[in-house]
Amino acid sequence: MGSSFGHLFRIHTWGESHGGGVGVVIDGCPPRIPLGEADIQVELERRRPGQSRLTSPRQEEDRAEILSGVFEGQTLGTPILILVRTKDARPEAYEHLRNVYRPSHADYTYEAKYGIRDWQGGGRASARETVGRVAAGAVARSVLKLAGVDRIVGFVSRIHTVEAKVDPLDVTREQVEAQLTRCPDEEASEEMVRRIDEARKRGDSLGGAVTCVAHGVPPGWGEPVFDKLEADLAKGLLSLPACKGFEIGSGFEGTQLTGIEHNDPYFMEEGRVRTRSNRSGGVQGGISNGEAIVLRAGFKPTATIRLEQETVTTEGEATRLEASGRHDPCVLPRAVPMVEAMVALVLCDHMLRQRALSH
Repeated sequence: MGSSFGHLFRIHTWGESHGGGVGVVIDGCPPRIPLGEADIQVELERRRPGQSRLTSPRQEEDRAEILSGVFEGQTLGTPILILVRTKDARPEAYEHLRNVYRPSHADYTYEAKYGIRDWQGGGRASARETVGRVAAGAVARSVLKLAGVDRIVGFVSRIHTVEAKVDPLDVTREQVEAQLTRCPDEEASEEMVRRIDEARKRGDSLGGAVTCVAHGVPPGWGEPVFDKLEADLAKGLLSLPACKGFEIGSGFEGTQLTGIEHNDPYFMEEGRVRTRSNRSGGVQGGISNGEAIVLRAGFKPTATIRLEQETVTTEGEATRLEASGRHDPCVLPRAVPMVEAMVALVLCDHMLRQRALSH
């Protein structure tokens, strides 16, 4: 049950880290949407490992294969199945973890839930599962263009204690992709690279935050009470591997303001209701207000590190662990397309729900 997401635009991801492949089934995609494997591949290229020295050295081509739901370059309205075959699996590299629980990883909790776990590279808990999300997010982007939502831009806004000094509304994908870290602040990016390199060399890892802005979302998307737009965005982002925090608009900093300081005053501009500030992050009462949706997702340091740690075996015996394998010293650069994908999936679902309501 926990592998499905969405209501009208619904996805189901499948696959484990070192299995034969990973992918997604998308149900509810409208027909006659232009779509090809190239549309999906461009996003998978941004997510895949082996992009630079800052990411996992695992070499996966991550080539998308559309097996159903698309004909002559258009969606059919039927379920879309996207497959990405695994090429560079090395399960033998994880043999030393067969009977050991890695600290702060999902090893113990998966075994506690199911009574069995795939110890090869994290199994279902691996970030490789996000291949299906990113592929589905690419499809969602194509659908969102119907509503004029054609810019969802994520970027690394913090790694460790290094903060980017940029206006999120002005950041472009070109600026993001120009930096190894996907941080558009060049000076901050250079310091981030230095800190990631230091952490990697000593066998440690770093965390940080991704900021994402969705431009052009019209007013009226989202549902009252339980399916509020920010609630679904939070659920989607917090479901990503290593994501431990979510903020929208002013977030926790807004709690330090008074009401008059925090409220977003309304005004009219060319017949359209606007707000002079955007501390609400584009969402009020759980419904979009037509301003840019601005949110942040916090990611913990990668759990698997080479430094020796205290742990126990599956038999409950105390031991020490120096984990090996191919892991990101910092997940943030590769997390950007994952965050964008989840934002696109949530917005696409609420777009279709609003269209159903208005018709």
